[in-house]
Amino acid sequence: MIKRGQLSDYFEGVGVKRLSAVDAEPKTSNQHEVGTTKKMRDDFLGENHQEKFPAIYIWLGGDQEGFTEESWATHYDARLNKPRAAEWRLYYPSNPVTEAMKAGDTLFLAKDQGGVLWFIVAPEGSTSEQQLFWLFGLRPEGKSFVSREFSDEEPELDFAARFILDEIGVEFEEPEADKLDSLIDRFGTTFPKTAEFSDLARLTLPEVRAEDDPDAALIAWLDHEEALFRRLERRVVSSRIEAGFTSADGTDVDGFISFSLSVQNRRKSRMGHSLENHMAAVLRAHDIRHVRGAITEHKHKPDFLFPDLETYQAAPAVGDPRLTMLGAKSTCKDRWRQVLAEAEKISRKHLLTLEPGISEPQTDQMEASSLQLVVPSPVHGSYTDAQRGWLWSVGDFIGEVRRRQS
Repeated sequence: MIKRGQLSDYFEGVGVKRLSAVDAEPKTSNQHEVGTTKKMRDDFLGENHQEKFPAIYIWLGGDQEGFTEESWATHYDARLNKPRAAEWRLYYPSNPVTEAMKAGDTLFLAKDQGGVLWFIVAPEGSTSEQQLFWLFGLRPEGKSFVSREFSDEEPELDFAARFILDEIGVEFEEPEADKLDSLIDRFGTTFPKTAEFSDLARLTLPEVRAEDDPDAALIAWLDHEEALFRRLERRVVSSRIEAGFTSADGTDVDGFISFSLSVQNRRKSRMGHSLENHMAAVLRAHDIRHVRGAITEHKHKPDFLFPDLETYQAAPAVGDPRLTMLGAKSTCKDRWRQVLAEAEKISRKHLLTLEPGISEPQTDQMEASSLQLVVPSPVHGSYTDAQRGWLWSVGDFIGEVRRRQS
């Protein structure tokens, strides 16, 4: 298995605090700043008066919105050359992120290994907030920052941790790049169909058997495919950039923007298809009868229908105990409700996702809507104790479908 590093490879340390009105709303305080603590300064910020840091501001708003702004921030002692004790503050300029944040939101202030500050804001009670609490291992207490530095003793980044880092825009250095490159040489600088890429990921991990542990196998295959994809993506993008973006009028700005958007869209759509491909392989390994993309009422297409379309069509409106449906979404966000309409004869729906740390309010809504969330067991640790008692693993789901089909 490929080693994927630790948080300390990316960040020196992080501080977390619940924003007050004074911190977050310049109209209230007439200033754009937050106070830092001695521990933060010792761990990663330092005490260089008027130090100006490059900064990345990130707003992780509702389930469908989020944006990033590159800027700066200045760390200074407000009482320099005064008889009273030092009072260090971080001044931030006005930008779309700081204008969106408000009292009650959570600020995660991290410094990366390149000296850049990450100013990340998540609304209270949101999925993004829960994910970052889990990733950084900190929750706000009192009015000041709670902080920690990262060391080489940290656990290795698992699938859930890398998922969250990717969501906030941290680019990974893939270890064992030569081994990965040898596997993708056959594709040159073109992307194969996702199914072909998924097959390659499974074939090149012969030691992984879904029969032994369906949850571990699903994550291992997805992880490996992601690493292969990122190496090929780097090759394809580098080749296109080297070719340049020129037109008869000079620089082809529209062509560059179009290419950039295509890269982002491919990243987003590919993971969902990969999840379906590998889940289908897990089901085949366990001899579970199923059909992908069957068309039910109103032209809905559940990702997986069990045992088959014929049984579904022959069932009365109230259903048949042999029937099951499974939606598959790499991230739920607000789209989980789409699954509720996909097979009217099946009252209780199942949804497979890779998203770590979905907020309790959202999983409570799922449960109230008769939707059972299925999450690979390696990702369960990012959920709360109360949620883990309700979550199903892939193994749990397979066991239930097998019972219904027997």
